[in-house]
Amino acid sequence: MGAAVAVAGCVAGLLHLGPDTSRPQAPAAPAGAHGAGISPVDAARKTVEAYPDDPAAWAGLARAEIEQARHTLDASRLDTADSALRRSLALDSTDNYAAVTGQGLLANARHDFVQGREYGLRATRMAPDRPDGYAVLADAEIQLGNYPQARAAVQRMLDIAPATAAYSRAAYDLETNGRPEDAAIALHRALDSAVTPDERGFAEARLGDLAWSQGKLSQAELHYRRALAAVPDHPYGQAGIARVTAARGQTGKALELYARLVERTPLPQFLLETLELRRATGDPRPGSERAALSAQVQMVRADGGPVDPHLILYTADHGDPRVAVELARREWKHTRSVIVADALGWALHRAGQDADALTYARRAAATGWKNALFLHHRGAIERALAMPEGSRHLREAVALNPHLSFYRPDRDR
Repeated sequence: MGAAVAVAGCVAGLLHLGPDTSRPQAPAAPAGAHGAGISPVDAARKTVEAYPDDPAAWAGLARAEIEQARHTLDASRLDTADSALRRSLALDSTDNYAAVTGQGLLANARHDFVQGREYGLRATRMAPDRPDGYAVLADAEIQLGNYPQARAAVQRMLDIAPATAAYSRAAYDLETNGRPEDAAIALHRALDSAVTPDERGFAEARLGDLAWSQGKLSQAELHYRRALAAVPDHPYGQAGIARVTAARGQTGKALELYARLVERTPLPQFLLETLELRRATGDPRPGSERAALSAQVQMVRADGGPVDPHLILYTADHGDPRVAVELARREWKHTRSVIVADALGWALHRAGQDADALTYARRAAATGWKNALFLHHRGAIERALAMPEGSRHLREAVALNPHLSFYRPDRDR
């Protein structure tokens, strides 16, 4: 269970890049397949039942399962998607664009970004004027830390299909490169282009995150509530409301909101936020967050799979920093994003290796992302090295988002 949840956390991380490019392309579904209330996965299954020998139908089912995994955070759906893709390729292994892009989506969801990049490149060579392959390629390049290449893939998506999937990835690129105002414009365009509740919920939640990252509580709350209006129980919308509630001083209510969230969706990010808020406010009530996170760390260490950066931060601050370094270095072999660079730098700092830590903190800052947590981590590392810029970066972190202090376990050090 712990490992599955940790993998789901990694899948969820990809959701921040953007939704799927389109509805699955498959033969016309049988009567009733698109009836009121039926999910895309159920519709795809009905299509497969009606056309069991059509490779596009099986590829469509795989895409629906992968997208459902991203929204429900149910990593078990990836195995179902894998089986569907194998069936699709067994029916057509020579000119199966839908299956190739599906393989890329699946590889990225499993954090095999090198493989995801290969599938993305293959898909773009197969069909240079279709957006799906560029979405796969952009997501992989971002996670590999190849930001210029990712930007080129996103631009190609915008040229071909300027819709939610392209605008949301453009927003991530803009935010990562220190342009939050432009990122907000791109997310509003993603929202205007949205055709499903999931797409609207995604765009609103990301707009909420963007506002939160700048300390804009009222604006963040508005978008989080709109995300929940589009998708009731939207996990990132609920986490956002809990975050805003805590920042407004209603920490008891915020902890209740977090408790309900982690009971249903025990992702590392949500568990860590709950644990750190409880610690910051001196809440005396026992929580299960530490035990759940420790169990996930043990499972991830045992199975050798992808490591959610929040597990690295948890282990660095609440467990054994040496284990955090071990996990972070392992993930760094596969994922060279600025998020993993920040986590690795912080783990090294907590393990007393500040000179090495500074290398990764600077790498996390290389794109210019105005990220308060990154700034705080870098400032703390620089201060430990008696560097004068450390105090400036710490002040900049507080100025950017003063409410982040609830989610920093070192706030009293």
